[in-house]
Amino acid sequence: MQKASTGPSGDRPSSSDLLCFSHLRWDFVTQRPQHLLSRFARERRVFYWEEPVYDTGEAWLDVSPRADGLTVVIPHLPWRDPEANDAAQRVLLDAFMDEQGIGAHVAWFYTPMALGFAGHLSPLATVYDCMDELSAFLYAPPELLEREAELLRRADLVFTGGPSLYEAKHGRHPSVHLFPSSIDTAHFGRARGLKDADPADQAGIAHPRIGFFGVLDERFDPELVRDIAAARPEWQLVLIGPVVKIDEDALPKAENIHYLGGKSYGELPEYLAGWDVAALFFAINESTRFISPTKTPEYLAAGRPVVSSPIVDVERTWARDAMVRIAADADAWVRAIESLLEMDGAEREAWLERVDRALARSSWDQTYHEMRALLDGAAEGREWDASADGVEQESGLAAAAGD
Repeated sequence: MQKASTGPSGDRPSSSDLLCFSHLRWDFVTQRPQHLLSRFARERRVFYWEEPVYDTGEAWLDVSPRADGLTVVIPHLPWRDPEANDAAQRVLLDAFMDEQGIGAHVAWFYTPMALGFAGHLSPLATVYDCMDELSAFLYAPPELLEREAELLRRADLVFTGGPSLYEAKHGRHPSVHLFPSSIDTAHFGRARGLKDADPADQAGIAHPRIGFFGVLDERFDPELVRDIAAARPEWQLVLIGPVVKIDEDALPKAENIHYLGGKSYGELPEYLAGWDVAALFFAINESTRFISPTKTPEYLAAGRPVVSSPIVDVERTWARDAMVRIAADADAWVRAIESLLEMDGAEREAWLERVDRALARSSWDQTYHEMRALLDGAAEGREWDASADGVEQESGLAAAAGD
């Protein structure tokens, strides 16, 4: 059986495996976990444990190794009560760790709900990467806030995906670090140089095009889209992304509203290249109170002028120097879009210079390296005995926390 190698004392944090527990599907849309964990997978084994799929039969694991060095693990469980499901996942997790030879490891949480089956682990370090206020989302489990309080007690490090989340969490843990959404500038910057490369399902749509990509869920504002489309029937609204948790029949329908479905991360620059304005069609409600949309810098890197609903983190970070226009209602949206469509060449060049200066301060590589340094520091005080069947001997922060 293969065992995780600890290496020399100073190398332990980088050589330890990383177990990530997430509420997001790896193959759904590319978000923060994919950007960060694919980088961690270059130096260590990374196992991405998703939320269960419920079907008939016995509990089992769908284990899918990926070319990027990461392994996706999907539990399949019979539909039972949450307590029984946690018990079943704990059995699956323990057997999986034994089978994979996972000894020294980092536990990385995107969802506090995973504590129900992974709370017995004794990792070198525990990370809570808080990218959303999950309790504000539709169908959030009632015990989520209690589980989050427990995760905050156990965690060595807490990362937050935006300023609003940082402000909400920093008083609840002694080591909270702000890591806003970063940007793969080269990937989305390709859109600036693409000419006449419209994908087939977008090529027949007239201009001007106002585009949006992302998940269409409770954060999306269908009424806003309906009102803008009605106010300017000559504008074409292009919406890219899957529909989740909301009724697809409730989405606005009009000749100038185009739903193109989900697209891969690699395809997005080609679609962006054909838009005149990019949009953040977000509703203002509890589910958007703490969001810091990754698509904001992605739109900007593509060289697309952007209009957004008044999302707090967008206003704070990107509305400076008019890099993003903020509009509170449909009338304001129409005025903002009109002003961007009328920008002349000199105005656009000046805007792009401001955008590029801001984007140069952030990248996923930089975020990864800063997180890794913090993680290495948090794990330095831990000891692990590889001879005892991979049983970790705790010291330092873990023992003090009573994990």
